[in-house]
Amino acid sequence: YYTTDDDRKVYDAFSGLWTSGVGHCHPKIVEAVQKQVAHLDYCMGFQATNDKAIQLAGELCDITPDGFNHCFFTNSGSEAVDSALKIALGYHRAVGEGHRTRLIGRERGYHGVNFGGISVGGMAPNRKAFSANLIPGVDHLPHTHSLEHNAFNRGQPRWGAHLAEELERLCALHDGGNLAAVIVEPVPGSTGILPPPIGYLERLREICDQHGILLIFDEVITAFGRIGAPFAAERFGVMPDIITTAKGLTNGVIPMGAVIVRDEIYQAFMHGPEHMIELFHGYTYSGHPVAAAAGLAALDVYREEGTFEQSRKLEGLFEEALHSLADHRHVIDVRNFGLMGAIELSSRPGAPGARGMEAHKTCFWDHDLVIRNGMDILQFSPFLNSKTDDITKTFETVRQVLDNIA
Repeated sequence: YYTTDDDRKVYDAFSGLWTSGVGHCHPKIVEAVQKQVAHLDYCMGFQATNDKAIQLAGELCDITPDGFNHCFFTNSGSEAVDSALKIALGYHRAVGEGHRTRLIGRERGYHGVNFGGISVGGMAPNRKAFSANLIPGVDHLPHTHSLEHNAFNRGQPRWGAHLAEELERLCALHDGGNLAAVIVEPVPGSTGILPPPIGYLERLREICDQHGILLIFDEVITAFGRIGAPFAAERFGVMPDIITTAKGLTNGVIPMGAVIVRDEIYQAFMHGPEHMIELFHGYTYSGHPVAAAAGLAALDVYREEGTFEQSRKLEGLFEEALHSLADHRHVIDVRNFGLMGAIELSSRPGAPGARGMEAHKTCFWDHDLVIRNGMDILQFSPFLNSKTDDITKTFETVRQVLDNIA
């Protein structure tokens, strides 16, 4: 719960912003941060490091899929994405393929708000004001959602895997040998929860392998149990070359992100003299000791409390509660995967987004409930350790709100 300045208890049905999977102010994470800030509050990450960052790197890589044994720390998901793009370009140069410079994103993809992220991202409002200076040499795959074919689908839809073939068209257009990387969210979240069609991610992996293109999974949202596994790559059984993450890395307590790479990518940079810099990239706060302490504590909590397993067990209950609104007069679609869910509302004539915003505000002000709306799409991201009654009550409240708005 949040507590407002007028002492209302407001239930958070969105886990912060996909961040706080085990709730807010978890005592173990709070204690770790308090101890660390009194012990070592900062240590530069250039020509030095700190014990907590080293320990976190090891423990993080312990829960990644096999072959991912090296990571680079950032301060956010946006920084993780831009770092991943730079690593991809640097890798190709390091192995003698400096001509590979083109990047491929996806429509309705969200990869943060830095220049790299909005360039490969496919959210038009995020790009519009800055379009004159976006990164050149970027193309976009079509998104996979279709109200005609996939409405009210539970889990992965059967329609849409063929859309991965658009990558072959881009390879033919630009010559696949000029493409550096493809970046996708395994389950796009910010644009309204778009589960990948069955076979779609597998086909992207195949095409990337055929043309020597790196595949980047943006797991800023999906990692750390949001879809019932440490990483979506594991849940879907599709291994990328680079993984970006943030949010759940510290349970949202302190800003931190990470880029995790396959061993062969790391080794490609380790060829110069020992005294030289391997990757000309870094941030003042990379591997911050207090953030790393929060990350270590969060990983401890996930292990000790069985958070990923808890999340998986809640999926059925969450799905049923979410889809119970499928019959509402305002609802045109419901979709979900893991503990990610969306209810799409019909738009008011001439006022797209107005109905969704009214539902959002009414939930907060009149019913002490935090949800998220992206235009007319209501989004839900419950705690990974939610109580059954809280999930049930959330959707009972949403139905009541929708009943009473035009």
